[in-house]
Amino acid sequence: MKIAQYRDSGRTRLGLVEGAALTPSTFPGDLIDLIEQGADPVASGPSVPLERIEFAPAVTRPSKIIAIGLNYMDHVRESKGKVPEAPLVFAKFPSSLAAHGAAITWDPSITSKVDFEAELAVVMGREASRISEDEALDAVFGYTCGNDVSARDLQFGDGQWVRGKSLDTFCPLGPWVVTAEEIPDPHDLALGCRVNGRVMQESRTDQMIFRLPRLLSYLSRQFTLLPGDVILTGTPHGVGAFREPSVYLRDGDEVIVEIERIGALVNTCRTLSRSRPPRQPEQG
Repeated sequence: MKIAQYRDSGRTRLGLVEGAALTPSTFPGDLIDLIEQGADPVASGPSVPLERIEFAPAVTRPSKIIAIGLNYMDHVRESKGKVPEAPLVFAKFPSSLAAHGAAITWDPSITSKVDFEAELAVVMGREASRISEDEALDAVFGYTCGNDVSARDLQFGDGQWVRGKSLDTFCPLGPWVVTAEEIPDPHDLALGCRVNGRVMQESRTDQMIFRLPRLLSYLSRQFTLLPGDVILTGTPHGVGAFREPSVYLRDGDEVIVEIERIGALVNTCRTLSRSRPPRQPEQG
């Protein structure tokens, strides 16, 4: 099942995606409400072509967005880093969320080195504390595409990653969530990123250093995972910062993160001018 969040008269609603159309759901809440209540989204009413939908982020109000650094061996090599002995964990603020079709924006006076990172994103389906590796995947609600957009000059200049990873719109998520039963093996998926049609990243999720059972068990021993929490599981090689020469996103660029059996997350890039109002955070 593909469950999308979309905007309708100022509200976030749920819909079921089939082919190139979305059918609204009768469920009155958002995705986290659905997960917490254990409800099934029931389709009702006429279907709408996807190109007419104003998507919301696949999850709009997670308590946490947890990201994993250096989780693909080829990315470790290109960054000239050391292979982590344990998962390298950092956070992105929920206010960084952006939807499929929305713009990735930044102020050039704050950052000039904006990078892309295609990632498989996990959406938690229940509260999880100190879970074993054997039960970890049973706690997953579904999967979506994530782009761990990164201001490299802030990330490397600060010596820690949160600011450079958490600017507004720096966590596009979508276009929808594919429920876990549709993806029995999340480690057998092609994923990649294209910028203006040029292939920048191309890999498979079987290249992860720490696979999902290990990751989720490890994370749940550090802090309780809640329904709707998002885990970005790392990016493969090909990011802009470590290319020769480096390639950074520019105003007008189109970025596509695509994952097999899930779909394609598409965003355009816009630099902010002084005349543009600040972006309002996504609300549930």
